[in-house]
Amino acid sequence: MTAQTARAAASRRLLTQVTRDPELVLQAQRLRYDVFSAEYDSDLGAEIPGLDADPFDQWCDHLMVTDSTTGELVATTRILRQDQIVHTGGFYSESEFDLSQLLSRPGRVAELGRTCVHPDYRTGATIGLLWATLAAWLTEHRVDRVIGCASISMSDGGLKAWRIARHLQDRYLSSGEDRVWPRRSLPHLTRADSGRPVDIPALIRAYMRLGARVCGEPCWDPEFRCADVLVLLEVSELSARYSRHFMRRSSAPE
Repeated sequence: MTAQTARAAASRRLLTQVTRDPELVLQAQRLRYDVFSAEYDSDLGAEIPGLDADPFDQWCDHLMVTDSTTGELVATTRILRQDQIVHTGGFYSESEFDLSQLLSRPGRVAELGRTCVHPDYRTGATIGLLWATLAAWLTEHRVDRVIGCASISMSDGGLKAWRIARHLQDRYLSSGEDRVWPRRSLPHLTRADSGRPVDIPALIRAYMRLGARVCGEPCWDPEFRCADVLVLLEVSELSARYSRHFMRRSSAPE
């Protein structure tokens, strides 16, 4: 990074909002398409070129992180409340996993989905602010548990995805009561490569730092050309350090 680039990064100010405004949701859909199509080398089955959109969007709250110096949307995720799934026929992740056992447990559930960050903004400040706003939302809506699909690219044919999935299951597996089962299992590979360090994607690392757990085997998503693992976060288990940080901030300099 040059000194000029460092000064520019330091001058950014990131702002957040949660919205259902159709024009802002359209911006999120454009950012999602740009990020996901590049990372997964797929057109995502987009019905409208350049947009990652589906019927769930209209029923979700959309969390936005914007660079106020440029007005550019740099990060987004969407949140589907359990009381809204009457309109959607279920959570998005139910199309990939059998969640019956997990959802039979008491507590209010929300689903996080389509989380993405612009490549130029993948810093601790951006991701931290994303979780800060999420934590405030979870508290406001009295959510007990958060679920969501965390994606891993299969551009190498699936070896990386299997190694990451195995690593997550070894270290961050949920209790048996929260186990889920993939509707489309990830094809097994005949070779293993355990000699090299496992490179966990940044967003999945962030989930794990927040205390999230993976709930079983990965699912294969051929449309996105990725493997998905179902992650679960007990809101009550957010660390005191994160909670204080989250509730203290509604915007942050990067």
